[in-house]
Amino acid sequence: MSRLGKLMRLHKRGGPAAAAGVTALLAAVTAGVTPAQAAPRGCEVSVPYTAGTEGYSAFRIPAVITTKSGDLLAFAEGRSDGLGDAGNIDTVVKRSADGGCTWQPLRVVQDSGPNTSGNPAPVVTASGRIVLLTTYNAGTATETQILRGQVPAEDGRRVFTQYSDDDGATWTAPREITASAKLPNWRWYATGPGHATLLTHGPHRGRLVVPANHSIAPPAGSTDLGSEAKYYGGHDLYSDDNGRTWHIGYVDDNTDGEVNVNETTATELPDGRVYFNTRDQNGTAAGNRADAYSLDGGRTLRRPFQPQPALVGPVVEGSVLQARGPKAPLLFSGPADPAKRAVMTLRASHDGGVTWQSALTLSQLPASYSDLVQVDARTVGLLYETGNTGANETITFRRIDLRDLS
Repeated sequence: MSRLGKLMRLHKRGGPAAAAGVTALLAAVTAGVTPAQAAPRGCEVSVPYTAGTEGYSAFRIPAVITTKSGDLLAFAEGRSDGLGDAGNIDTVVKRSADGGCTWQPLRVVQDSGPNTSGNPAPVVTASGRIVLLTTYNAGTATETQILRGQVPAEDGRRVFTQYSDDDGATWTAPREITASAKLPNWRWYATGPGHATLLTHGPHRGRLVVPANHSIAPPAGSTDLGSEAKYYGGHDLYSDDNGRTWHIGYVDDNTDGEVNVNETTATELPDGRVYFNTRDQNGTAAGNRADAYSLDGGRTLRRPFQPQPALVGPVVEGSVLQARGPKAPLLFSGPADPAKRAVMTLRASHDGGVTWQSALTLSQLPASYSDLVQVDARTVGLLYETGNTGANETITFRRIDLRDLS
């Protein structure tokens, strides 16, 4: 394990906040930040993470950003106990200084000992600070137990933030923000996963918007357990002070079972609206995706999430990105096979998410979670889970020329 990982070993009950005392030490653990370089020709595909390497059984839940220097930071969950969502899970990161062609050694950003720290949601502020939100729970707690209210609060889902002011070379100790990010009747909780959004237009310019999801407890007297899909809901967090304080924005947790809002992704449209797209967790509506818009920087939704049947695919996370440039499209990434997690595909919209067309099929292979990033003026990148026989063999990075999108 890296020196940083050892410094971040935390006490089981204390969670990531127990690492506050090592902040000064973290500042001394630096990794050279080299200026971003142009990607060499022929460099379209790279593999930053491979299961069963670098001390981890598996890597899952990708998130990627471009730093102020132009480097790429590819975050993931490093899972020590196999592919499962519970157990010893760290938040890890790798850097690319050449546009995603090659990757520097793995570094541990958050290590909660035998517990779970993941669902990375990074964002770069206007000043270049990198703010990272993650979610924690005791390694012995499963999602089903948390959904059913069978886990004490200290072992349940808790929300943390940390930041880097040196382009991701060093990180502050995690700081808990659960009290301002999670309502008392929420059980399950997850930030992102995938990149968060910096707003650059209108009155909320500079705001950080982090899509998230939660579950609520059944009403008093109900025989439901709380693990039924209709109790999932969505919300976002926003910060107007570069991540120092956080507020809950919209909340959409209708329990009619039509759209069960789950893992959500967001991007700012050219007109300043925020577009949200969500995984529908086994709702009765057609398809497995839904979307919504905010006209006030994520504080409220213009309407609740509505089905988006044009985005055909399985029940899985996805990513959206408004590409930069004149007439640049809104992009969505996700598997396109409705029956299984396979056929990673980019879809494009030229009307702000109202209609969608297939733009590029990356492969027919198994594929699962993904995250989109603007690499440079002509290139977007996709960090996604894929493999020859299973979707979680690697986390692969693909460079895509915007001119190649049909």
